[in-house]
Amino acid sequence: MATVRDMTSDANPSTGEAPTGPVARLDPDMLTGLHERIQREVDAGRLPTAQLAIGLDGDVVHTRDFGSSTPGTHYSVFSVTKALMAATVWQLLDERTLEVGTEVRELVPSFAAAEGVTLRHLLTHTGGFPYAPLGPPRWNTREGRHEQFARWRLQYPPGERFEYHATSAHWVIAEMVEVVEGRDYRDVVRERLLEPLGLDGMHLGGADAADAEVAELVTVGEAPGPAELQEVFGTSEVDLGEVTPEVLLAFNSPDVRRVGVPGGGAVSDAASIALLYQHLLHDPLGLWSPEVLAAGTAEVYCDLVDPLRGIPANRTLGLVLAGDDGHSALRGMGHRVSPRAFGHNGAAGQIAWADPETGMSFAFCTSAVERDFIHEARRTAAIATRASEVLPPAN
Repeated sequence: MATVRDMTSDANPSTGEAPTGPVARLDPDMLTGLHERIQREVDAGRLPTAQLAIGLDGDVVHTRDFGSSTPGTHYSVFSVTKALMAATVWQLLDERTLEVGTEVRELVPSFAAAEGVTLRHLLTHTGGFPYAPLGPPRWNTREGRHEQFARWRLQYPPGERFEYHATSAHWVIAEMVEVVEGRDYRDVVRERLLEPLGLDGMHLGGADAADAEVAELVTVGEAPGPAELQEVFGTSEVDLGEVTPEVLLAFNSPDVRRVGVPGGGAVSDAASIALLYQHLLHDPLGLWSPEVLAAGTAEVYCDLVDPLRGIPANRTLGLVLAGDDGHSALRGMGHRVSPRAFGHNGAAGQIAWADPETGMSFAFCTSAVERDFIHEARRTAAIATRASEVLPPAN
C-alpha cells in the first residue's frame, strides 16, 4: 500500500497541470461543491476548524484543511475509535483466542452481573448496560476499572434490545483483549494496527495522544428548543446520555486523551482514518481472513430498532452498514452511498466510512461541539452525501 499523499489542490501545484492517477477519477465540480459546503459552515462560525480526506485505490488521494486547521492538526475523533477496537478483535477472532460467543464472565469475572453477555453483544451494542459509568480516577488503572466493573448492573437482558453503548461495552472489550494478549490494549492496537498500517497520524492513549497537536474542542450553536424537538423526534425531550457537550469538552485535557478511552478516545488526522478504511476495503497486508472481514464490514449481526432513530441498527461485528432501506443518511453515511457502505462516525460530527462499490473511503474531522445536534445531523448528512458524489459508482 502506498504512503499517504497530501493533495490539497486539484492540479499539480508546480506545473498547473491536471491531476493524474486515482485523483483524476474524482469529479472536480463535485469536489468543489464538497469544499464549498464545508466552507459555508466555517464562514457561519459553526466550524472553527475542520479537515477531510478521501482514499482511493489503497491510498489517500485528496486532503483539505478548513478554518484554522493545518496538515499537522489532529482531532479528538470519539467513536471513530470503535473501528480500531473492532479491527483488533477481528484479528483475535481469526486466531481463535476470542470467539463471537465468548462470554464476558469467562475473561472478566469482576463484571459479575454480566451473565449471558457475549463478545457479540458487546460489538453490537446489545449487552444491556449502555449507561454503565466509568471515569476518572478509576479509568486510569486496570485495578480501578475492575472495581467499577464490579459495580455495574444490567439494565435489560443481553440481546433483547439495541441501545448504543457509547463507552461501556468497549471498556469490557479492551479488558478481554488484555486478558488474551497479556498486555495493555493500547499497545495491542498500536502493534497490530497503527504501526503495520502506517497510521502515523492516529493514536490511542499514551504520550502520543496526550502531546499531539490536537484542535481545541469548542462549543457552537444553541440547543434545539422543545418545538423543534417535537417536530423532528415527536417528543419535546431527547436524552443524549453521556455524549453531552460537557463530556466531550473534557477531551481537551491531555490527561484524558492519555487514557485512551477504547470506545472514543483516539486522536487522528483525517488522512489516517481514510487510510484505515482503505485497508478495511482491500486488506493488502492480509491482516484478516475474508470471513472475519465480511463479518465486520458486510454482514448485519443486529437489526434491532435503534430507539433514537427509529430504524434498524444495521450493526456488523463492530461497525454500521448503510443498508438498502433508504436510511443510510440516518446511519451517518449520506444519501448516495451504496447499500454496502460501512463505517462508524464519532460524536461532534466526525465522519468515517468506505464504499466497496466505488472503492472510496471518506473521513471528516472537526473541533466544533455543536449544541444544536439536529443541525449537526443535517450537516453530517449533507457533507457525507456530497463526498459520495465525488466518485459515483461506475455504470
